[in-house]
Amino acid sequence: MRQAWRWFGPKAGVSLDAVRQAGATDIVSSLHEIPIGQAWTSEQVRERKSLIETTPAGRRPLTWSVVESIPIPDAVKRLGGSAKQEIASWIASMEALADNDIRVICYNFMPVVDWCRTDLDYVTDTGATAMRFDHTMIAAFDLHILQRKGAEADYSDEDRAIAAQVFEAMDEAAIARLIHNIASALPGSTTEPLTIPAFRDKLEIYAGVDANRLRQNLIEFLQAVTPAAESLGVKLTLHPDDPPRPLFGLPRIASTEADYAALFDAVPSSANGMCFCTGSLGVRADNDLPAMAKRFASRIHFSHLRATTRQGDGRSFYEAAHLEGDVDMVAMLRILLAEDRTRDKSASIIFRSDHGHRMIDDLEKEVTPGYPVIGRLRGLAELRGIIHALDAVER
Repeated sequence: MRQAWRWFGPKAGVSLDAVRQAGATDIVSSLHEIPIGQAWTSEQVRERKSLIETTPAGRRPLTWSVVESIPIPDAVKRLGGSAKQEIASWIASMEALADNDIRVICYNFMPVVDWCRTDLDYVTDTGATAMRFDHTMIAAFDLHILQRKGAEADYSDEDRAIAAQVFEAMDEAAIARLIHNIASALPGSTTEPLTIPAFRDKLEIYAGVDANRLRQNLIEFLQAVTPAAESLGVKLTLHPDDPPRPLFGLPRIASTEADYAALFDAVPSSANGMCFCTGSLGVRADNDLPAMAKRFASRIHFSHLRATTRQGDGRSFYEAAHLEGDVDMVAMLRILLAEDRTRDKSASIIFRSDHGHRMIDDLEKEVTPGYPVIGRLRGLAELRGIIHALDAVER
């Protein structure tokens, strides 16, 4: 397995030497500056690839091996195969990547909001901070700040009562912070930052798009792009929904084993794969992660390895340390390593330590939410230790 690091580019404040010092060999990145829906050019990709892979004397080389992500425009999520221009632009971006020998693409199909958290600095029992998703805060936002039409039907009487109490206790700063965390697009997001009015407008254009329609739109997208991916030798890896359940009245269709099975049955192309994110899928207690990994092993080309801890009735969670929480990371790595040993080295599974606690010096710095250096370095080191131990025992 190849050890990777999510790098947001030269303006992100994390040097490529820091990546080397973390022990990673591969880079996961994207051209975040290009507007959603605009085709990437080979020249733009080549420039970023040169920046990553031009190795100073005496330094270890790095390889840009995964793109995370080429954003999928709203038109594709709403209209499926009818969004021909947007799909053509997406294929053009994929071609530009293949021209530069980058052949693993991660993407998601979450409408309106990408990954979602209510708290970016939840204090853990070590004093480090983590990101958290609080169901009560989501309800307060949905019912009293967003004031989404029909939202009341999605919450129980008890949920609504508690959400009202929580909202009443919030001052203007707390409200602004919650809006920012939910609507401003977290790092790596493939959706656009939204004001509250724009959020409502986006929800309106998805009216009538239920789970069946959204799934069909994704299938039509895959049917359109996988022939090109096959011819280019590109592997497409669908990231799970985060969190893996409907949100703000919007359907989610990459949350469970059944969801992925339906997509692989509908589009059996070998180019149609998955990004196995243990953190996202692990939020649901009914997801058996080792069983899913075994079933879809041949489809896994990229993996996010992190853990979450479910709280209360399981609808809230926080991001635990990589070897803690509700994910059996040893079991997961055993399965991924077994699959990886069957593959040619050029097709090895690429993984990254996903997210990380804000800790030690990073507590005193401005850091990218979810992507502090020290917490991710700790996670990668822990994962690497498990890999070395399993290799020693099982080879």
